[in-house]
Amino acid sequence: MRYRPLGNTGLTVSEIGFGAWGIGGMTAGETSYGATDDARSRAALGRALALGITFYDTAHAYGDGRSEALIGAAVAGCRERVVIASKAGLRRFDEPPDFSPEGLRRSVDESLGRLQTRYLDLLQLHNPPPDLFRRCPAVYATLEDLVTSGKIRCFGVSVKAASEALSMLESHAISVIQVNLNMLDTRAVECGLLKLAAARGVGVIARTPLSFGFLSGAVTASTEFPVGDHRRRWPRAQIERWVEGAQAMHDAAEAPDGQSRSQVALRFCLSFPELSAVIPGILAPAEAEQNALASDLGPLSDSARDRILQINRDVSFFIGA
Repeated sequence: MRYRPLGNTGLTVSEIGFGAWGIGGMTAGETSYGATDDARSRAALGRALALGITFYDTAHAYGDGRSEALIGAAVAGCRERVVIASKAGLRRFDEPPDFSPEGLRRSVDESLGRLQTRYLDLLQLHNPPPDLFRRCPAVYATLEDLVTSGKIRCFGVSVKAASEALSMLESHAISVIQVNLNMLDTRAVECGLLKLAAARGVGVIARTPLSFGFLSGAVTASTEFPVGDHRRRWPRAQIERWVEGAQAMHDAAEAPDGQSRSQVALRFCLSFPELSAVIPGILAPAEAEQNALASDLGPLSDSARDRILQINRDVSFFIGA
């Protein structure tokens, strides 16, 4: 496992992290990946730790705190070895957000309890409106106070769209941003977000590196998603577009035989030195092993990365875009 600095925060993280939305299990309104088994999730967390994965990304909204509780139990004996990132502002995906200073403080205290820790290494606002800091200066001040108090070591934002992060970075000092980036979604590159983040020493966390499973090869045009899985709500045309696009991306990567599609997709993300970590969702020990190996394999070649970027400039993989 290789490690990278988390921007200028002073923290170092495994370049392959543990995306912990999935282990939260079922949530209201089909806003998860469906039912999970806690024993399997605990085994996945244990295997990830053994493989040198030190970065864990979670949120209150992931199973109404279930994801946080599982991580807290898993790292109880090795807290100093890991970097834990959680989120505030969105308690549940089917409820209005609460970014008030009082709401943020309450959310942090609750997360600390579930995670069995005195501090969060990174607190991220969960899908904040891009004008939040300008409209509500007290929110930014609250985040600074949480750092001063020792409850969090640094803060950042996890945004819906790369353009939103760009707007927030241009107006305020933010330590870390989390954004979608994968072979079917390169908007964070094209809008200049990665370039700006690097210039300002901002850590970048790439989520959805497997494009919700499409780049892993696990999803086909005939896949029927289980009850509770948010992908059940997606238009069939979008699913077919991503299935076709995933094959095109895999072909463009020209990776050697023997590498899984997931590993190739993760290697694409790792080919951007501006990134601090990429956080594939991990549900089982075998997935932890496969994902961790992508770090050993190293980034894709510059030529492979550039071919994939050019395809994305020529073709949109989003229906209606």
